[in-house]
Amino acid sequence: MNNLNGILLVIAAMAAFTAEDALIKHLSEWFPTGQILVILGIGASAIFAVMALARGQKLWARRAWTPALWLRALAEAVSATTFVTALSLVDISVVAAVFQATPLAITAGAALFFGEQVGWRRWSAIAIGFVGVLMIIRPGLDGFEPNALFVLLTVAAVAFRDLITRRIPGDVSSLVVSFQGFASLILAGGLLLWLQGTDMVHPEGSQFLLIAGTLLFSVTGYYAIVQAMRMADASAVQPFRYTRLVFSLIAGVLVFGERPDALTLTGAALIIGTGLYTFLRERHLARKARRAARAAA
Repeated sequence: MNNLNGILLVIAAMAAFTAEDALIKHLSEWFPTGQILVILGIGASAIFAVMALARGQKLWARRAWTPALWLRALAEAVSATTFVTALSLVDISVVAAVFQATPLAITAGAALFFGEQVGWRRWSAIAIGFVGVLMIIRPGLDGFEPNALFVLLTVAAVAFRDLITRRIPGDVSSLVVSFQGFASLILAGGLLLWLQGTDMVHPEGSQFLLIAGTLLFSVTGYYAIVQAMRMADASAVQPFRYTRLVFSLIAGVLVFGERPDALTLTGAALIIGTGLYTFLRERHLARKARRAARAAA
């Protein structure tokens, strides 16, 4: 029953993140990217700060500000900046499809930079998955969308963020880590506004509701993911993260009038298929290692 509840929470989180993406795309029609980052940073970091303090957790404890955590916050800022920029310039379905390559990038990064063993099967899956990415972006072809490269930067930054998260001490609260990540968006957004020489725009009327909705879906999605990971087995819920692409395709068609072509859908299928294979292969190897350890004991 816990696994079923966890799966439902992951699906709800992916729907919330898709709603957040759609609202950000709408907001980008009125507000500069830097301002959206500042708004998200102030709102979400304040919410997580209140949640952490309510549980008696210290936001400024020295152990919570190690070099690894500074690097994680930097990666969070880069990933958010490139992701929001991509949403403002590219179809939401394309952004979501390319973003699904993140698990493949994490597996490759773990092998290249942290010495984790990755066999030829998973390397082949990673290569095929990134062929799917190329099918969506189409460099050198008539349908090439250079702004989609922002999503690739997001994938790289998120992969680095998740890999560095593994090096964070277990006694550092996830609420404090989330506060740090969202607080970094304030600095990133301010820097972007300064570099672009852009002034902030004062929200009016219904725009306040869109901003509130964006913050609500962002925090709700995060909370649902955390709860899912605490109550269910990772092996049970991980595949359902790909429902975000399904929700994004639906939002793209119904809300933004997008029409993903066959090449985009084929590329997305390759990314999801190879991502699922890589996950299942890692689970199989982990089980094999545990059996060998028990036999040797």
